[in-house]
Amino acid sequence: MNTIAKPDVRPVNPNFSSGPCAKRPGWTLASLSGAVLGRSHRSMEGKAKLQLVLDKTRALLNLPKEYRIGIVAASDTGAIEMSLWSMLGTRGVDILAWESFGQGWVLDVENQLKLLNTRVLDAEYGKLPDLSEVDFSRDVVFLWNGTTSGVRVPNGDWIPVDRQGLTICDATSAIFAMELPWEKLDVITYSWQKVMGGEAQHGMLILSPRAVERLETYTPPWPIPKIFRLTSDSKLIEGIFTGATINTPSMLCVEDALDGLNWADSVGGVQALIARSEANLTVLRRWVEGSEDVDFLAEDPETISSTSVCIKISAPWFCALGLKEQRRITKKISALLEEEAVAYDINAYRDAPPGLRIWAGSTVEVTDLEALTPWIDWAICFAQLECTS
Repeated sequence: MNTIAKPDVRPVNPNFSSGPCAKRPGWTLASLSGAVLGRSHRSMEGKAKLQLVLDKTRALLNLPKEYRIGIVAASDTGAIEMSLWSMLGTRGVDILAWESFGQGWVLDVENQLKLLNTRVLDAEYGKLPDLSEVDFSRDVVFLWNGTTSGVRVPNGDWIPVDRQGLTICDATSAIFAMELPWEKLDVITYSWQKVMGGEAQHGMLILSPRAVERLETYTPPWPIPKIFRLTSDSKLIEGIFTGATINTPSMLCVEDALDGLNWADSVGGVQALIARSEANLTVLRRWVEGSEDVDFLAEDPETISSTSVCIKISAPWFCALGLKEQRRITKKISALLEEEAVAYDINAYRDAPPGLRIWAGSTVEVTDLEALTPWIDWAICFAQLECTS
């Protein structure tokens, strides 16, 4: 085979990790200089910062005014867990799972909450479950975007407005980069560390009036830890949704979240963020279409994620290898790119098929992805030479 020379151009920002994700363009530590440090988050200044995060988020997302939005602990995981523990159990549950995090929610519902009236609609990596099989007389738990498979639901057409159960949507690698139909979603969770490039450990919880009604009319039969409690005496704890967090947040992370929201507003709001991520996907589509060595893990073009883009190596020499050797090769490719300081942390998720996972969310620049793809071609070529020599 012919060798490929090292490319001349490197990405300006080589951070393509799928979480924590790349900071917004132009970010520096000086962006955090306004943080309220060494003060209580319950002080007037601290609460004002927390409320500002909620207000700016609501405005940027154009949330319905009757939807609640709150800051919770433990990232997206904490937000989704408190939703499952607080709201499930009053009716049957359909859980959609087509990658590792969805499978994690299945384990929680079946093994921890031990709900018996549960249906799991699953699919292999690269595919979606049959969305027409979902029963909306039941509660439905699903991800909008599969972060470890690079497969997203194409739209919200499959969700009825007049559903009986709740829709609980883990939207952490989708929100701010994909269109979400608020009127069809009752619980939406995400973390600052994904599309907005914020710091980890803080989650966001958005509730529809239907979700609030469930919380105030249903008491689960199991004990609820303090960190998950959303009600007191069968009433919603309104303070959670006005900046009075359940536990102590990092005010440095709060300042960083505000910086990201201000940047998003400055570039044109959520529609501009969606356009940036879709433009990044276009770069990767063009690369894949012109390559004989790579393909998307997502099988249906309409389901390819625009944020956590999962790539499989489709070259015959690679496909002929065993699974263990394929994982060794993709790890080698990722290591080569790190050594060259052109891409950090892009090996596939540990539970996913061997491949690469490139974050292409709204904080990533098109020019950086354009610079990255020739380097991946070079690293694959290098790995093939090593493998076949």
